[in-house]
Amino acid sequence: MANLRLTLSCGDYDRTRFLIEGKVATPGLDLEVVPLASPERHARFSRNLEFDVCELQMGVYLGWKSRGVPVTAIPVFPHVKFCHGAVVVHSGAGIDSPGDLRGKRVGLQAHFNPIAVWMRGVLAHEHGVSPDEMHWVTNADEQVSPWAPPEWLHIEKAPSGRRVTEMLEAGEIDAYMLPTLGSSFRAGKSAGRRLWPNYREVEADYYRRTGIYPLRHTVVIKDEVLERHPWVAETLLQAFEEAKTRGLEYMRDPRRSYLAWYGEAMEEDERVLGRDPFPYSVAAQRHTLDTMLLYAAEQAVTTRRLSVDELFAPSRASC
Repeated sequence: MANLRLTLSCGDYDRTRFLIEGKVATPGLDLEVVPLASPERHARFSRNLEFDVCELQMGVYLGWKSRGVPVTAIPVFPHVKFCHGAVVVHSGAGIDSPGDLRGKRVGLQAHFNPIAVWMRGVLAHEHGVSPDEMHWVTNADEQVSPWAPPEWLHIEKAPSGRRVTEMLEAGEIDAYMLPTLGSSFRAGKSAGRRLWPNYREVEADYYRRTGIYPLRHTVVIKDEVLERHPWVAETLLQAFEEAKTRGLEYMRDPRRSYLAWYGEAMEEDERVLGRDPFPYSVAAQRHTLDTMLLYAAEQAVTTRRLSVDELFAPSRASC
């Protein structure tokens, strides 16, 4: 019997490289892997579900899942990253602590962006600053439809041709929380500064206290594929797991990077996060997933409080 042909789009990372290069076995599958950066990949998949399998933002996936979009995830999380360091405030806005964000204009990539979901939740639950106490300004159109902001949410899109990073430099907003900080900030010429200057220590403390390493992306499969070929979920899970394991081992060689203290940084990460910092398993990620589902329901990212078990296709790691 001929192999099943599927298209897969994901980011080109150390934990996906061996899959992209065809060095990981996928029994029964002929995969056409299309490595794309997040903006293009998410836009193309959001328009018409272009790929059979796709790495997708967690916030968008949760929004879709509660609204019946016919895709289902496997417990693969290719992009996991702390978010405290993504919060930048204008130096002249009088923001010295999270509580000072009340009444401020805060930029986002989009309402459903996973950084927005995580940090709004952290601000509400750890610092007592709820999302309705800020005015939100977004860069992009939302990739979840239909969606209308609830009455309590003060949100607008940035004017045409403007980005929230530019608006912060001009003093038109007070803060932003974005996947990529502005070019002026990276060049050290920004009017902004991080809300938590010691964000690495803050993030490590957050992890030690909560056990949460924030999930940003997962991998979804079209339901029509799973209905006809349910075995695909387990096969892809195993392939992504092997690619991640091989990628982590490859990157443990300090010669892989030009960074002077790369090896020491790897050792520090392992002391905090362990040898496998983002396990592809529902059991291992249940607390993190439960927390994100709570935040998503509170923020109108989802239409209801989803359960962890309805997010994933049946597989060894989703039980």
